[in-house]
Amino acid sequence: METLVEYAVDGNVARLTLNSPKNRNALSSTLVSQLHQGLRDAAADTAVRVVVLGHTGGTFCAGADLSEASGGDPFDAAAARARELAALLRAIVESPLPVIAAIDGHVRAGGLGLVGACDIAVAGPRSSFALTEARIGVAPAIISLTLLPKMSARAAARYYLTGEKFDAREAAAIGLVTLAADDVDAAVATLVAELGLGSPQGLAASKALTTAAVLAGFDRDAERLSVDSARLFVSDEAREGMLAFLQKRPPRWVPPRGDDIV
Repeated sequence: METLVEYAVDGNVARLTLNSPKNRNALSSTLVSQLHQGLRDAAADTAVRVVVLGHTGGTFCAGADLSEASGGDPFDAAAARARELAALLRAIVESPLPVIAAIDGHVRAGGLGLVGACDIAVAGPRSSFALTEARIGVAPAIISLTLLPKMSARAAARYYLTGEKFDAREAAAIGLVTLAADDVDAAVATLVAELGLGSPQGLAASKALTTAAVLAGFDRDAERLSVDSARLFVSDEAREGMLAFLQKRPPRWVPPRGDDIV
């Protein structure tokens, strides 16, 4: 199996590096599986105090891998992908280890969900963010589980609806990332040194205080949002939106049917 997530331990740091540049580190089933395994490996290593989630190439994560073939019913396949993403985001939130996102590249769609799931996020000058789902007829449903607890309500409304791009400094101002840094590696190294002073028990218990409400949101809403996401994804409007995007033309929106409205 191709290695799409590099795993390495350096002292008390486990580094998970997204390394699938051919599809801009999209969340393929293989990449998601390897991220899960890396989180488990880090949690099982008693020497590790912190996980750093980084990337190769100019994109941190482009979101779902829409190129993956799926047989069977399209709705069932879309719901399965949504549940897979929800499980990954929850695994980051539930990890007893602090997880730092080290970002210096583009972040789109499900990639923003990864950022929101991390406890601390550092974004560099080459970073850009956008929630463009509404432009193709869908919505940032699953990733809302980690984004809405972090972003200000006004910012979420603006960027969910407009699909505008914004930079690292704006991401920090609205709560999506912890800080914008000119040197991501140096900023992460400082944070790692501070976290290294914590005990395993102290870090895990302190993190649990900050994630309890987020996990309650997963318990309450993840399955409903997976179904809602799938309904949007297989709708006529979403099909037109995605086709228009691929063909680089304006979409020709049609009035939604009653069963397309979520």
